Amino acid sequence: MAPMKLMGPRVSYADLQRAPEDGRRYELYDGEVVVVPSPLPRHQIVAQNLSYLFSAYAAEHGGLALISPIDIVFSEHDVVQPDVVFFEASRRHLVRLDAPIRHAPDLAIEVLSPTTAAIDRGKKMRMLARYGVREYWIVDPVAETIEIYTRAGGTYTLAGTMVGPDEARSPHLPDLSFAATQVFPS
Repeated sequence: MAPMKLMGPRVSYADLQRAPEDGRRYELYDGEVVVVPSPLPRHQIVAQNLSYLFSAYAAEHGGLALISPIDIVFSEHDVVQPDVVFFEASRRHLVRLDAPIRHAPDLAIEVLSPTTAAIDRGKKMRMLARYGVREYWIVDPVAETIEIYTRAGGTYTLAGTMVGPDEARSPHLPDLSFAATQVFPS
């Protein structure tokens, strides 16, 4: 099932908060609602493994790693739910534990699904760059690749693609390094 776009007037984050809970995940792109289908087990294993690696890094170096579902509210009409986000120690205070996140994370990770890959590489990537997310990772759980992008001049540039035993290294997080194989189920 592909992401479904709901028709109608421009929707705000306040509108989403007032809507009855229906178990679905929603993102807003300039007020356009996109329903994100539930991920498959392979996707979830990869997202959990990434969350674990980033949480371990945060425990040692500070910072905060969070896994979706979690809203990143860039504006009242731009809201996304990356699979994993990371806030560096110096910006950790921007996350209030009992309120929506209204600040750009330092790093956002999307684990591709067949139904969301076009949005993750298109609209979402452009939005994350526009709102200042310094680093964006696109992880393909089928091809078993990790693409690391860094923000420069309002857009992302590919810093590298990791496969197999290649070391995935964050350009912005010192000492964050792990073999790409650690992320993918065997």
